[in-house]
Order: sequence, then structure tokens, then C-alpha cells
Amino acid sequence: MTYPGILIQALVFPGLAFSAAAGLFLSWVDRKVTARVQMRQGPPLLQPFYDVAKYFVKETCIPSGATPAVFWAAPLVGLAGATTASTMIGGSLLDPSRGYVGDLIVVIYLLVLPSLAVILGAFSSGNPLASLGGSREMKLLLAYELPFVLALAVPILNAGSIRLGDLAVTVTVARPSGVLALLVALICIQGKLGLVPFDLPEAESELTGGALIEYSGAPMGIFRLTRTMLLYVLPLFLVSAFCGPAAAGGALRGLICLVLLVVSVTLIRNTAPRLRIDQAVKFFWGPVSVVALAALALQAGGW
Repeated sequence: MTYPGILIQALVFPGLAFSAAAGLFLSWVDRKVTARVQMRQGPPLLQPFYDVAKYFVKETCIPSGATPAVFWAAPLVGLAGATTASTMIGGSLLDPSRGYVGDLIVVIYLLVLPSLAVILGAFSSGNPLASLGGSREMKLLLAYELPFVLALAVPILNAGSIRLGDLAVTVTVARPSGVLALLVALICIQGKLGLVPFDLPEAESELTGGALIEYSGAPMGIFRLTRTMLLYVLPLFLVSAFCGPAAAGGALRGLICLVLLVVSVTLIRNTAPRLRIDQAVKFFWGPVSVVALAALALQAGGW
């Protein structure tokens, strides 16, 4: 593929522009479902677009104790990770024959970058509340990555490959092991998205914004846009890994899986109480990891 073609894919479709639009739409769906759960009307369709856009017309303030270079670079690192992951996942769904051996591992690493960006931004701001939020983000990252990787090992074993394209044409969710692994991965992406019950790094009622307390203007807008994009990219990644949407007749199944995952994320956010950081770590390293290992055992046994 030519350089202009790669650039278009990364910046337009299925990369930055498309992922941002899809994420903002799903953010509206999330807020609309939340409003219905709370017996409210909910926002208009374009409200998430307005909410992100307003950050880019506001002044950016840098705290006096911050490290400016890292403070500015952190949100760009997170956005780059989400954009590149979206481009690779979308490309594998459009053409499963593309990609390379091990691109799945690269995507897993790319999806860590948004969390690392929050950690870098928090520690570079020089604010003690931000540093506490960054510390929580770091502990949460270490907690959910273990069961997340264990859950992804199930479709890898089922497909016999670590190529995204091979997973995209293999239906894993039809097996009991696939169902268990998908449930584990769903809980883990709740932590990756920083949503209740794992919204510890920001915890507005405790840390008044936590890790991002010192951010404003365009950098804050980039953080919010990245988090919104992940609301689309992470469920799409699970759909690609577990539901085989690129298989014959699998597009509808993939779309249904995507909608169910987003709705599930919203319902969990509205029905679960916030955990303490020690409870979250024990939860991910305890029962969630045990279920992931059980799914691996079932997969090894042909189930």
C-alpha cells in the first residue's frame, strides 16, 4: 500500500476520524441509556461532540510545578495509541488477509498507551492529587492486564494464531470457554475505560478529577477524545477477537456483539458501586483471573 493510502487509513477510515465519530456516537448511546436507567430524558445526539469541541476553544493552563514537555506530550501519546490500534483492528476486519504474525500483540501494547499517558500526565503535573490519581491508574493497569491477556489467550488457542485477521474469521464465543473469556475481557475493558466501579484514578467525589486535575483546554480535550474513542475501539477489539465478524455471514453477528458489549459497559457503570484500589487489585488478580484460567482449561479440553 502506498504512503498516501496508509495516511488516509490512519487519519480518516478506519483510523482517527471514523473512530472519533463512532466513539462520540457510542458516548451518546451510553449517556442516553444512563438517562433512561435514571428516568431522565438524556442529552441530544450532538451533545458529546459539543462537550469535546468546547475544550479546544478554551485556554490551556500549565501549572508552575509541571514538566512542560511531558505534560504536553502525554495526551498525544494516548491519542496515537488509540488511533493506531483502531487502524489495525479495522484493517483486519476489512481485509483479514492483511496484517502480519504478531500484530495482535502489538495491538495489546498499543491499548496500554492511553493508560500510560494518564500516568505520565499525572506525574508531570506536579500536583499531589494528580500524583495520587496516577498511582491508582498504575496499580489498576497492573491489575487488569493479567486477566485481560489470559482471556485473549482463549481465542488465540482456538484460532491457532496471533494474527488479528485469523482471529477475525474464527468464532470463539460459540464455545463455553469463549463465553467465559469474553466476560473476563469485558470486565477488564471496564477498567481500561476508567468507568465505575473502576473509576479510581479520577474519582471526582474523592480526588476532584484526580490524574487529570491540572489539565485544561486542548490537552484535556485530547484526553477526553481518546477515552471516547476507546469506548468504540475496545469493544471492537473484543468483537474481532471473539465473534469472528469477518467470517462468512459474520458481519451481523459482529454488530450485535458490539452493541451488546457497549450496553453491558453502560449497565455495569450504572449498577456497580466504586471499589477501593486494594479491592480492585484483589478482584482482578483473584476471581477474575481464576475465571480466565478456567476458560483456558476449558479451551485446552476442547470446550
